[in-house]
Amino acid sequence: MELFDRPDTGEKALIVHLSINESFSADDLDEFIQLVESANVEPVITVKGSRKTPDSRYYVGKGKLEEVKHLLHETCADVVLFNHSLSPSQQRNLEKELEVRVLDRTNLILDIFAQRAQSFEGKLQVELAQLQHLSTRLVRGWTHLERQKGGIGMRGPGETQLETDRRLVSQRIRQIKSRLQKVDKQREQGRRSRQRADVPTVSLVGYTNAGKSTLFNALSDSSIYVADQLFATLDPTLRQVKLPDFGEIVLADTVGFIQDLPHELVAAFRSTLQETIEADLLLHVVDASSPNRQEQIDEVNLVLKEIGADSIPQLMVYNKVDRLTAVEPHVDLDDAGQIKAVWLSAMMNEGVGLLLDSLSTHCHTDTTRRSLTLKPHQAKLRAALFNHAQVISEVTEDNGDCLLEVVIANKFSYLLKDL
Repeated sequence: MELFDRPDTGEKALIVHLSINESFSADDLDEFIQLVESANVEPVITVKGSRKTPDSRYYVGKGKLEEVKHLLHETCADVVLFNHSLSPSQQRNLEKELEVRVLDRTNLILDIFAQRAQSFEGKLQVELAQLQHLSTRLVRGWTHLERQKGGIGMRGPGETQLETDRRLVSQRIRQIKSRLQKVDKQREQGRRSRQRADVPTVSLVGYTNAGKSTLFNALSDSSIYVADQLFATLDPTLRQVKLPDFGEIVLADTVGFIQDLPHELVAAFRSTLQETIEADLLLHVVDASSPNRQEQIDEVNLVLKEIGADSIPQLMVYNKVDRLTAVEPHVDLDDAGQIKAVWLSAMMNEGVGLLLDSLSTHCHTDTTRRSLTLKPHQAKLRAALFNHAQVISEVTEDNGDCLLEVVIANKFSYLLKDL
């Protein structure tokens, strides 16, 4: 028996979107409808309304609840989706009253992630997020078993079915975390080997559907999955990219962010987002054609701060300029003459060369080439340089001195402070 017995339905949805304390945003509703469609669900009708505060029992008021009931009967929708976060009791009360499945925004995003996860690690992370979210809502699935087990073959150790399920869920969460720790160790080994070889890592970040994967394919000449839908990419992908007049870098494509991204997902995908935390540079990809691009930029920066990646240098990449009038691919410079933004169209492959040149310039300014003479007693420093710098050449002289030609990232320049 499944932990939660749910009907295999959900093809047609009734959407509920309330303006709480006059905070209505048509853009928020449009984004939620995109989420619904990304989950392969057809939105048949939208119920709108406004309240100063959500109702404690049903989130919506009694009048709006009756309207939802009536429209459910008329449209034959088999799931109700709220563009809000519902408490476990609100969700339970609504399901009991409406007699259909009720999901909130977090449930919907979790469902999309469950559909999109491809790798073993991605599936584990999605399951972890689902279990962490559902562990507070177990009573919804087991309302008929909130009593002591009894009867022949059902006498247990004195715990209710609900307590048993909570214990089993806790065990599964521990198992998943243990497996993810092993996967994270493997990723850490890869990151260390790149650091030893002084190969810079550049990570693509941005709002979902900003065109990160399309840009990733254009930069790395790859063919990873691209679709005009939210959360098309879940599993991180790494590729080597050769920059003009510099050499190899590692480019990482990561999951997109969104408004009100469930905390459970941020926590569960922390190991995937580790590629972002450990990156030398973030390419912040923005949909230049979006009317809400500044809000989307702010939302991405909020998540970056939450995962501890807000101090990593960013290069803004304004994508989809082909959708703008009178805007050609170009590079923006700040007052000091440093590159601060690149405008391009990854889909049309216009301006991608400008970004590659900008990355090469950044990598050159972020490294220093030095000729060094190390004395025999400086063997520890020599070992550190082999770990953190790219050693171009090494010659040992008759007196034991070691002549090194190295390229070292500026973040490791402290190693040379006494030379």
